[in-house]
Amino acid sequence: MANTMGKGTKKGAKNLPLHSKMHVKKGDTVQVISGRNKGKVGEIIKSLPQLSQVVVKGVNVKTKHVKPQQEGESGQIVTFEGPIHSSNVMLYSTKQKVASRVCYTFTEDGRKVRMLKKTGEIID
Repeated sequence: MANTMGKGTKKGAKNLPLHSKMHVKKGDTVQVISGRNKGKVGEIIKSLPQLSQVVVKGVNVKTKHVKPQQEGESGQIVTFEGPIHSSNVMLYSTKQKVASRVCYTFTEDGRKVRMLKKTGEIID
C-alpha cells in the first residue's frame, strides 16, 4: 500500500482548522463515556482544540521507557496521560454525581454561560 499522507507529514497535522469549538475547557470535571477508560472521572489538565482532543488527569495513562541521557545516569519509566477525543467525554456534576450534556444560556446580567442539561447547574 502506498502512503497517502505524503512525505514528512504527521497523522492529524495536515489541514488543521485555526480554532475548533469544543464543549469542554481546561479545569472542567468530565466523565469518559466510551473506550477503554469508560466511566472514569477526572479533571481536564490540557486541551488541544486544533485536534479536538483533551488530556484528562488519570485517564489514558501511558508508560514510556526513557534512556539515560548522561553517563552515570540511570534510565527511567515515566507515566503520563495521553490525549483522548473530546467527543468521548461528557461534563460531570460533582455535586449530584451525574454526567450531562451542556447547553448555553444567558444570565440576568446578559452573560453567556454553560449549563448542565440534567441538573441545571451553571458551570462558568
